Amino acid sequence: MTNAITYRSYLRLPELLDLQSPLTDAHDELLFISIHQASEIWLKLSLHELRAARDCVIADNLAPAFKMMSRVARIQAQMIQSWEVLATMTPADYTAMRGKLGTSSGFQSDQYRAIEFLLGNKKPEMVDVHAGEPAVAAALRAELERPSLYDETIRLLARRGFDVPTARDWTQPYAASPAVEAAWAAVYADPERYWDLYELAEKLVDLEYHVQLWRFGHLKTVERVIGFKMGTGGTAGVSYLAKVLEQGFFPELLSVRTAL
Repeated sequence: MTNAITYRSYLRLPELLDLQSPLTDAHDELLFISIHQASEIWLKLSLHELRAARDCVIADNLAPAFKMMSRVARIQAQMIQSWEVLATMTPADYTAMRGKLGTSSGFQSDQYRAIEFLLGNKKPEMVDVHAGEPAVAAALRAELERPSLYDETIRLLARRGFDVPTARDWTQPYAASPAVEAAWAAVYADPERYWDLYELAEKLVDLEYHVQLWRFGHLKTVERVIGFKMGTGGTAGVSYLAKVLEQGFFPELLSVRTAL
């Protein structure tokens, strides 16, 4: 006779709650671990949704993609709020545990990097960060070499009759195209005719908006907790995060607003 499934067994709570294992006696280390582990779970769900949304765009089945993309934007809202919780950690609190972090850093999150690649912020050199974990590096390289969600959106525009370029090196950062901006201008000029493309564009803009808010929350939390010190992973800390804010995903969807 099989054991009945309970709340604890279904969610594997004994194993899950045993994963928060502080290395110091610092009171706030449990907060630090919990926030980052919870964020990785949200990232896992975001990847699940974004990959499925990309498949829907490839299949020209946009209605389910809209729901998936909206869900990811709401997940991002949850992650943005988590910075508010982490920001209750003071510089003294962080100093009490920082020495045990070694070179570990959120910069090394392969799931976050996969989302960046999936959305179109391709940086081949970032795969090398995970050279010590061949399986992780291989999975990231596979995502690097795939067309991003935005690449597949542009391919969809081409299938719908717009004259836009569809061939490029998928491993390289996306470069804005006047032809793509013109296609989006046509969509925004006649939303009733192109309603599903218009809605797809707005879902993409919503995604970028929330990712940028998450990035900004990260920057301000780091600034509040460690000031302008170098990050544990060797990055320049706040100044590095400020540069990341300049990296968008869907350039024509912003520039078209000026052109309209």
